[in-house]
Amino acid sequence: MSETSGGAVLARMLQAEGVEKVFGIIDGTYFGFYSNLHQLGIEIITPRHETCAAHMAGAYARLTGKLGVCMASNGPGVANLLPGLVVENAEGNRVLAITSCRRPQIVYPDRGGAYQAFDQVGAIKHFAKWSNAVVSFDRVAELGRTALRNCWEGRPGVVHLDVPETIMNGKVKAEVAIWQPQQFRSTHAIVPAPDQVVQAADLLAAADLPIIHAGSGVIHAAAYDELRRVAEALHAPVTTSWAGRGVLPETNELAMPMALIKLNNQVRNDADVVLCVGSRLGETDWWGKAPNWRHPSEQKMIQVDIDGHILGANKPATLAVLADARLFLAALAAELETRKSRMNLDARRRQVARYRDVIRGERAKLDEKLQDMAVPMNPAHVAHVCQQVFPEGTTLVADGGNTAVWAMFFHEMRVPNTLLSTFKFGMLGAGVAQATGAAVARPGKPVCCIIGDGAMGFHPQEIETAVRNGLQVIFLVLCDKQWGMVKMNQQFALKPIKTLIRKSLGPDETIKADLGEICFDKLAESMGAHGERVADPRELKPALERALATGGPAVIHVDVDPVKHMWAPGLMYFKDMHLEPRGK
Repeated sequence: MSETSGGAVLARMLQAEGVEKVFGIIDGTYFGFYSNLHQLGIEIITPRHETCAAHMAGAYARLTGKLGVCMASNGPGVANLLPGLVVENAEGNRVLAITSCRRPQIVYPDRGGAYQAFDQVGAIKHFAKWSNAVVSFDRVAELGRTALRNCWEGRPGVVHLDVPETIMNGKVKAEVAIWQPQQFRSTHAIVPAPDQVVQAADLLAAADLPIIHAGSGVIHAAAYDELRRVAEALHAPVTTSWAGRGVLPETNELAMPMALIKLNNQVRNDADVVLCVGSRLGETDWWGKAPNWRHPSEQKMIQVDIDGHILGANKPATLAVLADARLFLAALAAELETRKSRMNLDARRRQVARYRDVIRGERAKLDEKLQDMAVPMNPAHVAHVCQQVFPEGTTLVADGGNTAVWAMFFHEMRVPNTLLSTFKFGMLGAGVAQATGAAVARPGKPVCCIIGDGAMGFHPQEIETAVRNGLQVIFLVLCDKQWGMVKMNQQFALKPIKTLIRKSLGPDETIKADLGEICFDKLAESMGAHGERVADPRELKPALERALATGGPAVIHVDVDPVKHMWAPGLMYFKDMHLEPRGK
């Protein structure tokens, strides 16, 4: 009988699960874990901050469909990890966090005065899918299986396993069998009930104007082709949640761009039947309520999700379907093929054509901003030029308040699952690590991160992580030296008339809303990355081309007009979103 540690058991379990990358900062409290990861060929990607480990794991999971794993050491390491776990759980990314804690004799409960100790399980269990602590070596494998089972069941999110350092590192004479995934959890997607597929097809075929509302569940199921087949069979417009943007490329005539909120509201009010797939219909979807949506008494909804707890939770469902999005949509597409003669496709085509006219008109008005060649530049140029320069299918990461808004309005989603942000949590700074995690997920491909100077200030140290790991992330830092979205709110609260007339108030007329300068290009160079600074929109494209040509990480400090940046498009809808819909 050989000697093994709790950390070695967990490492072998992750190997059986097919894990190839683990994100985290090394520490002696779990040496028995990460040293075995290394021996098994599982690569350890080390950021400069534990929060970033969680974001890297979340981005990796979202883009690959695999399990994202992060680790942190007891006390300070776990405290640093907490913000990242909160965000990744909110965003619905499949992340397993493995942490160390102090020895069982002094924690759970803390006997008082234990060094680097707090109730790590208690803190995490309030927001994660599952959080628990190992109490003895004999239960490492059992609780590891429970954690992995929770990772793969229901809506993706954060699962946490806390392991005492003495169990993680201590050697025990034991032979521990490592079960294969199919031996302790379901490894097959949830198959839809055939009669529900038929009912859904009947409802959609008979509708005057059916629409599809798609959320990030479509991304997790990789159901892009199936979604397109259903949309085209029905000739149904497709709206999305913020996180689901791009599941149907916006080059498709049926895609209703998420950023055009007024149009989306109109589409959702015109529809008499909604097929809602992989979306909770949360606050950024106005809870599915009137007046942003047609009243439930006049609108039938088919809701499909792998999480039974969300079915009919925010909007009553006519048909609630517990199923994998890809399997359901594939079955539905086949069923709809037999009903084409019963659909009023001509009327739907005329309606979609009217929507396309609206889209073209709105796009033309927005693109007028691209004619503005003033210095410092109008922020509209940044995402537009990036789309011209980066290869098709490049992952875009958007981070910041107004910066993310500008990126959303001026970037067209042409390839599914190429957009990362914190759509549900709006967390500043997460984009830095999301971008590095994206580069790990898609090696050999550049990543474009459009980020505000406020957001970049949270985790600029991760530029060095990109350099050290050879990750080609191009950060475009839009610098206006202010908390722009907050400043806008302040100005309307303090002096609304003057704000409308002058568009901006001075630093003495707002409260701590202005920032000093950070030369992000110089900061990048100090860490070994390529750095440039531009203010003229004519210089942006060649600067980007030079950055890409280096083959490595780069930072372009982009000076944007602070007033124009603050007046980002669509902000009135963002403000309205935080209010309860006024319909009944």
